[in-house]
Amino acid sequence: MIGDARRIVRDTVLTAEICVIGGGAAGITLALALRNSGLRVLLLESGGLQEHAPTQALYEGEVEDELLHSPTDKYRQRRFGGSTTIWGGRCVPFDPIDFDARPWIPNSGWPIAYDTVARWYPAANELVEAGAFDYDARTARNGGMQPMIEGFAPQEFDVDRIERFSCPTDFAGRYRHRLERAESIRVLLHANVTKLQAARDGGRISHAEVRTLDGGQFRVQADQFVVATGGLETPRLLLASNDVHADGIGNAHDLLGRTYMCHVAGTLGTLRLNDAKVWHGYDRAEDGTYCRRRIALTEEAQHAHGLGNLVFRLHHPRIPDPAHRTGALSAIYLAKHLISYEYGKRLTGDGPTNARTWLRHVGNLVTDPFGAADFLTHWVRHRTLAARKFPSVIIRPRANLFSLDFHGEQVPLPESRVHLAAATDPFGMPRIRVDWRYSPLDVRTVATGFALLRQEVAESGIGSLSLDPHEADIEAMVRRDGAYGGHHIGTARMGDSEATGVVDGNGRVFGVNNLFLAGSAIFPTSSQANPTLTIVALALRLAAHLQSRATTPVDLTTRPATLVESGA
Repeated sequence: MIGDARRIVRDTVLTAEICVIGGGAAGITLALALRNSGLRVLLLESGGLQEHAPTQALYEGEVEDELLHSPTDKYRQRRFGGSTTIWGGRCVPFDPIDFDARPWIPNSGWPIAYDTVARWYPAANELVEAGAFDYDARTARNGGMQPMIEGFAPQEFDVDRIERFSCPTDFAGRYRHRLERAESIRVLLHANVTKLQAARDGGRISHAEVRTLDGGQFRVQADQFVVATGGLETPRLLLASNDVHADGIGNAHDLLGRTYMCHVAGTLGTLRLNDAKVWHGYDRAEDGTYCRRRIALTEEAQHAHGLGNLVFRLHHPRIPDPAHRTGALSAIYLAKHLISYEYGKRLTGDGPTNARTWLRHVGNLVTDPFGAADFLTHWVRHRTLAARKFPSVIIRPRANLFSLDFHGEQVPLPESRVHLAAATDPFGMPRIRVDWRYSPLDVRTVATGFALLRQEVAESGIGSLSLDPHEADIEAMVRRDGAYGGHHIGTARMGDSEATGVVDGNGRVFGVNNLFLAGSAIFPTSSQANPTLTIVALALRLAAHLQSRATTPVDLTTRPATLVESGA
């Protein structure tokens, strides 16, 4: 059932066997996976079914360098479904190398092996509605996918790796009715958890304090708690719950909120191809899923050159530069202020449009009106109106020039962090302050990866890959887009012990027997991959662990486990 926390009688105590805090991809996955377990699950979500400005404003915080990191209330949604209500749907599994302790990447290595997560990927792929778990272009569809660049077979890169796209699936919209029908699941909307109260000895969580924006408050007691509130809010809640654990829950070694990663990403270079046949669009698998090839740095190349994980995507020229002479691209640029923040940011990063640039974009529209019209028609039919949406802008540029999108792993730096600010929200909870940083290795990964690809292109004879003069400073190109989007990773990392992590390999907070964390906050490294698919896979794994743990209790409470309400 789904209810409203604002209707809970003040000072009521709710009890359950498992309390999940956060109704995004991880939280909803946990609830779905546990709905037939026989366990009573209470899922608490701060938002409602729609975006609500006062609730969204609870995400507001401070940023150390606004040129490197977006405002903290952007790229994420404080509502049922979380950021799956706005995501683009790109699904990619992590690679085996991502789990290894790599000597050239400080703080790398997971306490669990790739195979431990890989067994959950097929079910996760199904849940996010991204088709079959097959990420090889040679087998992802009957007869294989079209080659990206005919005859191009680089040595340092794998061009048969693909990304798949969800609908994109809004977890709240897609799975709401399943949760409503589940007798053992109770979802409470508008429920803001403001504190996790630890027992006096600090070894377990006794209850969660919940408040509503209209002044309501109540408590939740549970055998097991799971915090699934995202990479920024998870450390905030644990750091703010500091009356028993003075430095915050799980922060005995000052790791909570540190090693904050996103991805380094942007658009770079000019690729001029000769007569090679090029396909930089999407293929569709038999089930209708959109799939696309990418140029992935091989594990052997990462080892040989001491680099992080990195992929390139063949892309149209950078939209703000009217030299592409493409009407559709200029139309997108001129309409940038009508595009959502999440997707419009990369169109505004070059500053205001001067008159000369604006006139050149208008000129592109005048000389290529049919290209713009065809693009708009396709977008309405296959993106706006379609149930499975066309993933992104794909336009063959008139000038036969392409650029490269890069998407790279970020080194987990302890000084890149999320911590508490002096300012507070309407509940009196400290807001967050973000100090996102990148490393020289992040820059070298992009620079060396580009140089390797440029050499492969030249040796193959298919064309040339070059940098424009203003792109020669790769670090400036990395800084241009800064911390990429909504990929908030690593702020409550897994480790072998509390000296190396906030949680163990099962997501349990070290030293707190009944508190677990879910989501990308617990990833020790970021990979090159978007995090959602792995978030869902790990949530499914955690659900199985919680069910097993409840079947064989370890220091759990003995009170009746029911979703009942009682007076305080």
